[in-house]
Amino acid sequence: MGGILVIGSYNCDTVLKLARFPAPGETLTALGMAAFHGGKGSNQAVAAARAGGRVALIAAIGDDAAGQGALALWTEEGVDAAAVQIAPTATGAATILLDAAGENQIIIIPGANAELALPAGFTPPADIAVALAQLETPQAATAALFRALPESRRILNVAPAAPIMPELLAATDMLVLNETEAAILAQREAEPTALALVLAAETMREVIVTAGAAGAFWARPDGVVIDAAPPRVKVADSTGAGDAFLGAFAAFSAAGFAPEKTLRLAVVAGALACTQEGAVPSLPHRAAIMAPGGQ
Repeated sequence: MGGILVIGSYNCDTVLKLARFPAPGETLTALGMAAFHGGKGSNQAVAAARAGGRVALIAAIGDDAAGQGALALWTEEGVDAAAVQIAPTATGAATILLDAAGENQIIIIPGANAELALPAGFTPPADIAVALAQLETPQAATAALFRALPESRRILNVAPAAPIMPELLAATDMLVLNETEAAILAQREAEPTALALVLAAETMREVIVTAGAAGAFWARPDGVVIDAAPPRVKVADSTGAGDAFLGAFAAFSAAGFAPEKTLRLAVVAGALACTQEGAVPSLPHRAAIMAPGGQ
């Protein structure tokens, strides 16, 4: 089994639970508030570790209580944080609005995440099968890391949706994004399968589009598509679903699983993450993902 190297963000998440989302200019009273570990990079690293991966993380945090909490989390979860950087600014943060149906709206304060950079002469760990990144940290740092790992499967989670730097796309093997992000990137509305095919043809990269209860669709530039449907679950909070999918996908891909099985298990992980509140608490472990009932 090869290793997984994640480059990405850490945020301290504040979740406000609401009966519904406010209209513009409207003031609502929250039903509750809670704090959780977050940030797509950290979440995906933890998700990959829980799914059985051997994971190292490159991130930037502040020299503050939130940053110390992040280090404690990664130690507890078995994520190698030796390359994590301490930035001269506050640790990143996010405010998440969560409605009664489990849908969310998220506002991010980048903080230290915006300072992440690959140091000169950086040497990645040996035996990295999968490199995984998102767009909550500077694209130049991700491009530099991907270029240093030409033999790895380099997966870019296009979240939040944004134009991709040409040098980053050139060093990327696979794009993963949800159907909303895919529609923004493709500049059109279409079914998830069509969006995956369009983006694969336009970028000449493999593309996975996730679509919640409809599952996930994996398209290749040659027009071949495989898909997987999730198990039915009772949705409590969808916040960590995409990160659970990416982490599990990275773990099972690094373990050498066939594409169809890798996609199916990742979809199961994403569905299981919807059954609990909070991003990190909801990320499933390998045993739950592999259980016959989940698959």
